[in-house]
Amino acid sequence: MDEDLDRLTREELLTEARKLRAGIREHRDSTGHELCWHHPRLWNLLPEPLSRDLAVPAWPQFLRGCVRYRESLDAQLPDAPRTSGEHSD
Repeated sequence: MDEDLDRLTREELLTEARKLRAGIREHRDSTGHELCWHHPRLWNLLPEPLSRDLAVPAWPQFLRGCVRYRESLDAQLPDAPRTSGEHSD
C-alpha cells in the first residue's frame, strides 16, 4: 500500500512528512464541535482514494456513540475548558 514511498527522494519524503504532520496537527488542534465531524481532508492526505462506501450508523446508535465519545473526553481531559457554544453551519 505504501510502495510509492520507496520511489521518493529524501527531499520528497521530507515534503510528504511535513504535509502529513500539518494534517495531523490541524486535526489535533480541532476544538468544540469540530471534534465530532467527518474529516475527509485528513483522510485525503493518504495516496489511496477515500472509500465512498462508508457505513453511517442509524441515529440511535450514532447518538449513543457521540455520548460515549463525549464521556471519554471527560475521562481523558477532565480539566479541559468547556464551551456552551452551539454548532453553526
